[in-house]
Amino acid sequence: MNVNADSVRGFQDFLPPESEKRTEVRKIMEKNFRRYGFTPIESPVIEFDELLRSDVLEREYEAVYNRFKLRDRSGRNLGLRYELILQLARIFKQNPNIKVPARFFQIGQVFRDEPGGSEKFRQITQCNADIIGDSTTLADVECLAMLSNILKECKIEAEIQVNNRRLIINIIESVEIKNVKGVMGELDKKGKIEEDLIKANLKKYADSNQIITLFKLLEKDFSFFKENAFEGVIELESLMLKSRRCGVLLKFNPFIVGGLGYYTGNIFEVVSQDKVSLADGGRYEKLVGKYLRKEISAFGISLGLEKISQLAKVEIQPIQVMIISLEKELETLKLAKMLREIGLSCFPLFEDIDKSLEIANQLKVSYVVFVGGEETKIGKYKLKEMVSGIEEILTEKQLVEKFVKTKLLKREL
Repeated sequence: MNVNADSVRGFQDFLPPESEKRTEVRKIMEKNFRRYGFTPIESPVIEFDELLRSDVLEREYEAVYNRFKLRDRSGRNLGLRYELILQLARIFKQNPNIKVPARFFQIGQVFRDEPGGSEKFRQITQCNADIIGDSTTLADVECLAMLSNILKECKIEAEIQVNNRRLIINIIESVEIKNVKGVMGELDKKGKIEEDLIKANLKKYADSNQIITLFKLLEKDFSFFKENAFEGVIELESLMLKSRRCGVLLKFNPFIVGGLGYYTGNIFEVVSQDKVSLADGGRYEKLVGKYLRKEISAFGISLGLEKISQLAKVEIQPIQVMIISLEKELETLKLAKMLREIGLSCFPLFEDIDKSLEIANQLKVSYVVFVGGEETKIGKYKLKEMVSGIEEILTEKQLVEKFVKTKLLKREL
């Protein structure tokens, strides 16, 4: 039987050191989520198809239709989730006693059945944080301040660009264009395709004069929209002022429309120096309470672990100690047990020395301890620092003291 052992297109494996980098970035995200008072939730990757194709969750264009559809043995129509946020409506319906305001974060897989020629991955690790039940811009500020901290810790240079959903709708309507959703769909491609192509596509919804006027409006600075009392300006100004006082600088970008149809207020996008979108989110008021038949205001952020990890400059923690056994299996296992109990990461190898050192170099292990030979007879071990190549003969106590002194161990024993 011939088996196709290739990975499915659009899905990928993560091996060291990339997998370790992803783990460190994920730790930074979770640390900041918890630091800002968010608590974790988990939800299944499979939902009923009816929930996934809800009109409230539907995108104005394109991507919601590119989803994986399933059917179980009972014939029920199911699907793989394509966004984490959409499950909040079901969670709140099934748990109506959740006290709000509530702060939740979730890190999990989402799936997009993108076309075969697409460069986008079909499985993405999404990292979301949402403040639910707070209608003030203070929730927006908190989320963006946390996001700013995550970017700083990952050493990523990027802009947090903001707009307001009501403002962009008001701008389009002021030009007397009827198909607002269609126009927003095209404007959202700004930065992804040439501006001339966007203008050409807009001819499906507007005449040439309307398109010219629309782009002239979108080139105005924020003060113009404030002076002319456009909708959403007060809410957006509040966000920008309060964020600045918290040390978070935001850039106004009227072309941001928010790709998902459920956004209703302030929206944002994080754009790297090379114009890659790293995160987005915004305020939504009609999603969480949908099945409870009431409005529950919320603000959320969503980061893609793949894109953040690619740009992050984080320090990967190597395995600290490898123990090479020179025909001393029991003594080696005993030493490994002791080192783990005091808080070191280590593992034993029972291979020949050359092969073991090759593995140690590949894994960037900090130290190698040799158990065996003449040293064992006098109750000592040979310790090799892999970077410098320096070797020492130490007792077990001296070995531990060495690890404390070199800060491999962070506590005195």
